[in-house]
Amino acid sequence: MIVTKKLFKPFALGALAVLATTGSALAAEAKLDTGDTAWMLTSTALVLMMTIPGLALFYGGMVRKKNVLATVMQSFAITCLMTVLWMVIGYSLAFTDGGALNAYVGGLDKLFLSGLTVDSLSGTIPESVFMVFQMTFAIITPALITGAFADRMKFSSMLVFLGAWMIIVYAPITHWVWGGGFLADDGVLDFAGGTVVHINAGIAGLVAAIVLGKRKGYGTEYMAPHNLVLSVIGASLLWVGWFGFNAGSAVAANGTAGMAMAVTQICTAAAALAWMFAEWMYRGKPSVLGIVSGAVGGLVVITPAAGFVSPQGALIMGIVGGVACFWGATILKNAMGYDDSLDAFGVHGIGGIVGALLTGVFAVEAIGGAPGLLEGNAGQVLVQLEGIGATIAYSAIATFIILKVVGAVMGLRVDDETEVAGLDITLHGETVQ
Repeated sequence: MIVTKKLFKPFALGALAVLATTGSALAAEAKLDTGDTAWMLTSTALVLMMTIPGLALFYGGMVRKKNVLATVMQSFAITCLMTVLWMVIGYSLAFTDGGALNAYVGGLDKLFLSGLTVDSLSGTIPESVFMVFQMTFAIITPALITGAFADRMKFSSMLVFLGAWMIIVYAPITHWVWGGGFLADDGVLDFAGGTVVHINAGIAGLVAAIVLGKRKGYGTEYMAPHNLVLSVIGASLLWVGWFGFNAGSAVAANGTAGMAMAVTQICTAAAALAWMFAEWMYRGKPSVLGIVSGAVGGLVVITPAAGFVSPQGALIMGIVGGVACFWGATILKNAMGYDDSLDAFGVHGIGGIVGALLTGVFAVEAIGGAPGLLEGNAGQVLVQLEGIGATIAYSAIATFIILKVVGAVMGLRVDDETEVAGLDITLHGETVQ
């Protein structure tokens, strides 16, 4: 979401959105571009499609039959909850001037979208479109976390936990990177959410999986996906929707969007093949779940780099990322013994870290305005490590605190009887026949 640079330090369009709505000189020069607006309307719909129905089906197909409705319900309910919370406070905390605290969090000027009119602009598009585009990111990020604790969290506790998490964790980190905060000022490159979305959600998912503990029967019972066709459909919708996620983050219908689309396709395909061949060698057979998981891993890996790297860099990133995510979702998880049910950390956490780091290696100045290691700027790798480290530390600590508070007040996990019977019938009174 980069629109300009200064000494290779990118600034998010979100920062320009703040200026555009506070009567600055930029606002006076801003002019609506109908082509940009049409592309961003399309991108917003594509990103929303990633959660409903994309993620809902992807996760829903991977759980056992007795929990499929509860799983898709989580994605749908989160879409509704985050929409309201983003409108009330999230957008303001992420994309307004926080005054003395601006390096870390935005202000409250846009509570309930105060001041948002049909004439408000964010760069060359209506601010309303930019706000909803960012809303779809605020929707999918907490929805990704649910994959880590699938089959065992109380629905009520999940809503409270993720509602608080979006306000306390997601909105501030978004401000750090895209809203004019300290990571943007330090030059961290994150085109579409490697730190903001994927590392953030992956780390939160890992913490949640550890705090809640393993599913009953984990390690002794066979917990195979009940319907991989649903997961393939969901992964396919994620792939298509991701063009809105990455190419849309150019916030314009231009060459940057085109290059972001190209590298997204290339990296995703390479990662899917890399996971497939790694699994083929390791387990003797290439699985359907493996190739679709590899594709999602590739989408994650290219996300921070989409506006900065060349097709050649994207190909290498996909190969490395596919193998890394396979390792994270299988070997690492088994070695460490945590129950990350649907590999939220293995794919999004590991993929986000790998992608953010490799962005600093493969960034091309002629494409995104900032050179990486291969163009002689080794310091960019260190800057990327700063973004990775800050996101991991804050997300882990804040997530742990929120979970402990919610757990103390209302409990986090369903009881054993509910878990064995399945969340569909016990929490929602419905089943899939």
